[in-house]
Amino acid sequence: MNTTNWLMLFLDNIVMIGIGIYVGRKLLSRVSSKRQKEAEDQAAIILKNAEAQAETIKKDRILEAKEKYLKLKAEFEETTNQKRNILQQNENKLKQREQQLNQQAEQQRARDGELNQQRNELNQQKNSLQQQIDALNRRREEVDRRQQEADRMLADQVAQLEKIAGLSADQAREQLIDTLKAEAETRASSYIKNIVEEAKLTATKEAKKVVIETIQRTATEHAIENCVSVFNIESDDVKGKVIGREGRNIRALEAATGVEIIVDDTPEAIIISGFDPVRREIARLSLHRLVQDGRIHPARIEEIVAKTRKNIEDEIVEIGERTVIDLGIHGLHPELIKMVGRMRFRSSYGQNLLQHSREVAKLCATMAAELGLNAKLAKRAGLLHDIGKVWPEEAELPHAILGMELAKKYKENPEVINAIGAHHDEIEMTSMISPIVQVCDAVSGSRPGARREMMESYIKRLKELEELAGNFPGVTKCYAIQAGRELRIMVDADHVSDERAGVLSYEISQKIEKEMQYPGQIKVTVIREMRAVAYAK
Repeated sequence: MNTTNWLMLFLDNIVMIGIGIYVGRKLLSRVSSKRQKEAEDQAAIILKNAEAQAETIKKDRILEAKEKYLKLKAEFEETTNQKRNILQQNENKLKQREQQLNQQAEQQRARDGELNQQRNELNQQKNSLQQQIDALNRRREEVDRRQQEADRMLADQVAQLEKIAGLSADQAREQLIDTLKAEAETRASSYIKNIVEEAKLTATKEAKKVVIETIQRTATEHAIENCVSVFNIESDDVKGKVIGREGRNIRALEAATGVEIIVDDTPEAIIISGFDPVRREIARLSLHRLVQDGRIHPARIEEIVAKTRKNIEDEIVEIGERTVIDLGIHGLHPELIKMVGRMRFRSSYGQNLLQHSREVAKLCATMAAELGLNAKLAKRAGLLHDIGKVWPEEAELPHAILGMELAKKYKENPEVINAIGAHHDEIEMTSMISPIVQVCDAVSGSRPGARREMMESYIKRLKELEELAGNFPGVTKCYAIQAGRELRIMVDADHVSDERAGVLSYEISQKIEKEMQYPGQIKVTVIREMRAVAYAK
C-alpha cells in the first residue's frame, strides 16, 4: 500500500471521527433536554403534591382545633351544670331547714301554750285545794263544838243520875270511874287507830315520793325498733356492682349474712331488711367495705363478711367495757362484760335490752340512795338482772334463774345473785336490793313508749320458722326474709341432690302448715350450690 492510500485512509478516519463527535453531541444535547424537562415535570408534580398535603394538614389542624373547642365547651357546660345542681341542692336543703325551723318554732309555741294552760289548771287546782282546806277547818271547828256539847251533856247526865239514883259518894265515884275508864279506852283506841292510819298514809306517801323522785331523775327515751337499715351510696352506679351479673353478688351477700338486700328506685340508697339487728349490722358494714374496696364478687363477699363478723364480736366486748365504765361498775368478770355488750343487739318487747338494763341500773342506784342502802350494789344488780336473756346457748330455764346461775358461776355478791333470781318472783327475796330491782324493772318496762309487744312476738315467730327448717338433715343455713313471707334455705350439695331439694322444700312447707300459725302464705326456697375449688401451685 502506497503513501496516498494511507493518507486517504487517515483522512477518512478523521472525517468519521468528526462526524461521530458531532452526532454524539447532538444526541447528548437532546437527551439532556429531555431529562431536564422530565425533572421539571417531576418537580412540578412534587410541588403540587406538597401543596395538596399542606392543605390537608391545614384542614386536619382546623378540625382538631374545632373538636378541642367543642370538648372544652362541653366540659365547661357540664361543670357549670354540676355547680348549678349543687347550688340548687343547697338551696333546697336551706329551704327544708327553714321549714323545719318554722315547724320547730310552731311546736315550741304550741308547747308554750300547753304549759300556760297547765299552769292555769294548776293554779285552779291550788285554789280548789285551798277552798277544800278551809272547808275542812270549818268542819273541824264544828266537830270540836259538838264534842264540847256532848261532854257537857254527859256531865249533866252524870249529875242527874247521881241525884236520881241517890247513890253514896263511893258508889257514885266507882260508877263515875267505870264510865270514865270506858270513855278513856274508847278515846285511846280511836287515837291509836288514827295514828296507825296516819302512819300507813305517811308511809305510802313517802314510798310514792321516792319512786317519783327516782323516775324524775332518770332521763329515758322511747324505744324504736327497726327491721330495716339504710346503706347510703354516692351514686346509683354502685347498685349495679352490688347486684352483679345475673344477681350473683346480691345472692351471695344474702346467703352469707341472712338478710334481704333491697335494691330499688330509691336514689343513692340500698335497704337492708332483717329481724336480727346483728345480721343487719354485719350486712351494712360488709357493704360499706365492699363498696370502698371496689372488688365485689362472691369470694370477696364471703371473706369480707367473715372479717366483719369477727369485728362485731370485738365491738360487743368494747360496748360491754364502755357500759361498765360509764356506770362506774368495777370488778366485773370478762364473760359478764361480754354478755353486757351482747345486750346492745338484743331487744325485749321492742325495748333495747342494753338501754333497758342501763335504765334499771340508774333507777336502782337512785332509789337505793334515797332509802339509805348500798347504791353501787343496787346499780350492779340492776345492770345484770336480765343477763340470762343473752346466754348464747339454748336453755329451758327461765332467764332470771339462768342469770342467777351465771352470777353464781362468776362469783358475784350474794345480794346481787338473789336480786337477779328474784326479780320475777322465781325465788324468795332475801335482800333489800331484790325488791328495788323488781320495782325498777317494772318501772322501766311499763312506762309509756318503752316496749312494743308485737315486735317481740314477730321476732319469736321468725326465729321459730328458722329453727323448724334448720332441723332437717342436709340444711346448713336458713333465713326468714321479707317479713316472714319467704324462707330461704341453703343445703349441702354433697348430701342433698337436685331431686332431694325439691322434695325437701315440699316437706318443710308441709311441716310449717301443720306446726305454725301465720298470716297469708310462706314461700319456701331451697338453694343448692355446687362449688369446685382447685389450687395452682
